[in-house]
Amino acid sequence: METRKIIVNSNCYHGYSLKEAAEGIAQAGFHHIELTATKGWTEHVFPTMSFQDLLEKRELLRDYGLAVPAMSGHCNLMDPERIPDFVRNIHLARFFGADTIVSSVGEAHLKDLQEGGTDEVVKHIRSFLPILEDYGMTLVLETHGAHGTAARLAPIVDGVASSHLAICYDTGNVIFYGDVKDTSDLESQIDHVRYFHLKDKAGKRREWNFPALGEGYVDFPAIFSLLEKYHNTSPFSIEIEFTQNGPRSLGAVDNAVALSGRYLTSHGFTL
Repeated sequence: METRKIIVNSNCYHGYSLKEAAEGIAQAGFHHIELTATKGWTEHVFPTMSFQDLLEKRELLRDYGLAVPAMSGHCNLMDPERIPDFVRNIHLARFFGADTIVSSVGEAHLKDLQEGGTDEVVKHIRSFLPILEDYGMTLVLETHGAHGTAARLAPIVDGVASSHLAICYDTGNVIFYGDVKDTSDLESQIDHVRYFHLKDKAGKRREWNFPALGEGYVDFPAIFSLLEKYHNTSPFSIEIEFTQNGPRSLGAVDNAVALSGRYLTSHGFTL
């Protein structure tokens, strides 16, 4: 099996502190964390926090031996009023050492107050592209909402036409939002995909049910085989969002993270 970076998304610990997330992730044997800075949802780090607070959080992660290769900084990239917020998230990601920042095209967990076409989104991304280039950072657009498949994101990526823009393929979202039933969507855009939110899916298609890896019906072995075929070694960021009721307890989150780690190691991956 090809070597790739295995990450845990701190959004698995939605409703819990960053310290609790870091402790659970480290105890499960992981070495990388994707920090979540999603407005109104999971704000483990956020640009409005004091510099002292951010320094303490950065030191906390170092104490737990967790590097930060990526940050979720979701903003509505269709809304010109949210672009300055996203630029601040880029700077925040840089502060923590991330070389990848994740965003959906629309707002991930807030109501989209403004919608726009592909050309508008391309224009907005191009406006902050020099910052990404200066930092050597890549923005990956997550399969989410109206852009719930890789095929729907491809025109934006092609329109910007930059090595600093790619797709984050969320294996649960493509079912929930995009009604994807096999690996054809992923294969059709494999050259655009440079990051994964590895998320399982259980229950009905539009049921909010995203358990530990291996506990749902996402065909991960088929995905792994496809990635090996195309020599795609994009990082995997594990994301567990449970059900609408959330996890039973902090221990349940820790257990789901550990289960997911064991699932990946059973398929030949190294944490």
